[in-house]
Amino acid sequence: MPLTPAPLDCPCHGAHFATAFSYTAPPEGEVRFRFTASGEYRREILRCQACGHFVSRHGMDASGLYTGDYVSSTYGDDGIREAFERILALDPSKSDNAGRVRAVLEFAAGRLGQPRAGQPPSVLDVGSGLCVFLHRMRAAGWECTALDPDPRAVRHARETVGVAAVCGDFLSVPGLGRYDLVTFNKVLEHVRDPVAMLKRAGGHLTDRGFVYVELPDGEAATADGPGREEFFIDHWHIFSPASTALLAARAGFSLRRLERLREPSGKYTIRAYLTSGAVGPGGSSL
Repeated sequence: MPLTPAPLDCPCHGAHFATAFSYTAPPEGEVRFRFTASGEYRREILRCQACGHFVSRHGMDASGLYTGDYVSSTYGDDGIREAFERILALDPSKSDNAGRVRAVLEFAAGRLGQPRAGQPPSVLDVGSGLCVFLHRMRAAGWECTALDPDPRAVRHARETVGVAAVCGDFLSVPGLGRYDLVTFNKVLEHVRDPVAMLKRAGGHLTDRGFVYVELPDGEAATADGPGREEFFIDHWHIFSPASTALLAARAGFSLRRLERLREPSGKYTIRAYLTSGAVGPGGSSL
């Protein structure tokens, strides 16, 4: 099975990439999607020696993954509600989502200031999935909109979580409007061109708005070897702090804050807070 070219739309055009890990079988714990359940499994993780970014390269057909197979294989056809309730029941100290919400609300308080009377802050969560993030954001008083390509996730957002929801591809769905916050919680690693997806968010921000991005930290995970979930097959990209900064700049954003952590679940994670426009010397916007 030939390996397809890695998705290397980057400034160095892949000139500094070298093989970090090779696989001839799925690593333990990786979800078996329909496109990996039969036939030959051969895959490489390449790493950029300049910025530390990782990409996955393989020849398997993952084109239908996020319109149905991802939810079915990860949660089962009827498992979204069960997984949602299980995560909500976690002690906050053991919940990745609780920490995410605290971090976002803290940054938003400094960025957005006090809510205007009768006008709660608004958030669009791209790739909303189980919608546990928007459940807590709604409880915190935000006006929430979920976007997901899987109709089951969208129905769950509307009927279980009680938020507005849109079914479609963020790159092409029309009429989304503007928001004080656009979030990509563990989403950009799943797409071939994360720069294009992030760039589109700029057109959906209010003047005071910001983007929150969560990404797998491959630089931290690599010390634990090829079996880490950060390197599983559903990730086309795995990031480093340097490649996160490059991602933001190439999409037309200023990187206002970057955090690295190991979450309660054990995931190595990068959090980034972005605002529109480049930043010049002394922090002034260009």
